[in-house]
Amino acid sequence: MSQVPGGQKTLQKRHARAEKKQQLSAQTPTSTRSAGAGGSSSTLLKLFTDEAQGLKVDPLVVLVLAVGFIFSVVILHIIAKLTGKFIS
Repeated sequence: MSQVPGGQKTLQKRHARAEKKQQLSAQTPTSTRSAGAGGSSSTLLKLFTDEAQGLKVDPLVVLVLAVGFIFSVVILHIIAKLTGKFIS
């Protein structure tokens, strides 16, 4: 008789876990579209139309604000380096 690591109870738990996993895999969809993650075209299209709720900002404005923020961080780093050299 071969010894199972963990004993007979561990073996029973493994079998139960394997059966449960097999049942779950039979229920879960295999593709993202059937799982609902693919998104329907009607909901995706609603995001890019005038019917969408929320704040409407032009992409160019977002780009300018992002570049301006990056520029300000760089300038603040340079100012901090310069003041550190003159003070100490």
